[in-house]
Amino acid sequence: MKRGFLSDYFQGIVVKRLSAVETTPANSNQHEFNGSASLRHLLGDDDRKNIPTRFIWLGEEQEAITVEGMISWYDARRSHPTRTEYRLYYYGNEITSMMSSGDVFFLAICRDGSALVIVTPSDTTIQNQLAWLFGLYEQPEFQFAFQQVKGNNDAELDFAARYILDELGLDVEEPEADRLDTLIEPFGLKFPGTREFSRLARTSLPEVSARDDADGALVAWMDREEQLFRRLERRIVAERIGSGFQAADGADVDGFLSFSLSVQNRRKSRAGSALENHLEAVFTDHGISYARGAETENRNKPDFLFPGQTEYHDVNFPSERLTMLGSKSTLKDRWRQVLSEAQRVPEKHLLTLEPGLSENQTAEMQAKQIQLVIPKSIQMSFRRAQRDWLISVKDFIGLVRSRQAQQ
Repeated sequence: MKRGFLSDYFQGIVVKRLSAVETTPANSNQHEFNGSASLRHLLGDDDRKNIPTRFIWLGEEQEAITVEGMISWYDARRSHPTRTEYRLYYYGNEITSMMSSGDVFFLAICRDGSALVIVTPSDTTIQNQLAWLFGLYEQPEFQFAFQQVKGNNDAELDFAARYILDELGLDVEEPEADRLDTLIEPFGLKFPGTREFSRLARTSLPEVSARDDADGALVAWMDREEQLFRRLERRIVAERIGSGFQAADGADVDGFLSFSLSVQNRRKSRAGSALENHLEAVFTDHGISYARGAETENRNKPDFLFPGQTEYHDVNFPSERLTMLGSKSTLKDRWRQVLSEAQRVPEKHLLTLEPGLSENQTAEMQAKQIQLVIPKSIQMSFRRAQRDWLISVKDFIGLVRSRQAQQ
């Protein structure tokens, strides 16, 4: 399965932790950063005025805030025969006014010469994700650190990388667009049922086997379904926009907003259903007994119960042989939902495809007896101190199988 690379979109990036003087208007030097060797690596030696720049604020639990603006790079002593004094100037806007001391500041130069400024609070999931995506393995300091996007730091745009770029609002092109379009042609301009779409994703990858590699298969199937979904969604949205949003008294603004919201909601709901569909296929291929969406206490319905609902409600069935798995394509703050979903199972298992969760978040999960299940390839986006605690899909299957083998 072909994928693009990070270098298709970016030339390089710098990152730093913001100091108080850089974020306090009364103290800052007119929205400027002092030039450094890292900035010169990124921006070069020539003056570059009014670079089109997208500013993005990404907090821990809120949607991104985006503002279009500009930055300028120049040598304040350009006319001096021996001295240089480079400065990076940014024009104030809603994002820059939100910056606080300790926040992390990313500046990336895109392939088309434009810039992307991303500001995140410190020690958050999104900071970890961006650092992993760009190969920035050291924690940011108060001086800019530079990373060129090429060679070993040129990430392949797999499911995890595409997830992060989607958080930034970047639309990733599909290298296999013609192949994908052929697969979705029978659906016309309508979405099929989620199970049918998931089945198409799996059958389109006959070389992928959950028996041989449960972790790799799950990610590959989700990756393919996400690609197929975006191609079909593009067709459907283009058709709807082409027909216009008109009302008797002019533009149908409410209709447009409603349609836009429905697009976002469909993406989220179908991603969750797709993950459950593919997990079901993995468990079936491995001969694991399970129940999907079975009811426990107080009408709660965990995503998966092992070995099943009958055993769960049988008071004579040993609770230590029961297993519960929640599945969420992304977590945000929704992971706490699994805490009440199966009272007979004190340790909950939770599978997600979200990369690079913060250490604060995983520490809280551990304290509440939630064991994260992360596909092997995505575990590398977590910090080294977290990885020993994570378990893979293969590990989880082994645990469930051992419990079901007990007499």
